[in-house]
Amino acid sequence: MNITITQVRNAASLQADNLRMDVEINHPQYGWILYTIDPSDTDMTIDNDAVMALIGDDFAAYVPPTQAELDTAAAAQVRAERDSILARVVDPIASNALRWADMTTEQQNAWSQYRTDLLNVPQQNGFPYDIVWPIKPE
Repeated sequence: MNITITQVRNAASLQADNLRMDVEINHPQYGWILYTIDPSDTDMTIDNDAVMALIGDDFAAYVPPTQAELDTAAAAQVRAERDSILARVVDPIASNALRWADMTTEQQNAWSQYRTDLLNVPQQNGFPYDIVWPIKPE
């Protein structure tokens, strides 16, 4: 089923070549919704070429991110990876009283240090671009 779009507004380029755009489209069923035009999109329910023709030259120019924005995004990505390791690897061991009690003092200390080292990743000198990830205990 193809959906015909006849109205667009608030288009903004997402990259320098203007091939990716965020735009609001007036969807016949849902009304005004945010839509992203992406050349790699394989869903042809909405004809992106037709939407681009409606946009024409009426769009906000691409503004590349600042270094501060890139740094913030990189830091958020590293923190998310660290948080995932804590949730998937450390928490199932450290929060399980029976598993914890079965460990030797040395093993408990190693896991405690691993957790601390993960929490301290953002304090590393190279953060967020040069990370030395701690080694998981055996």
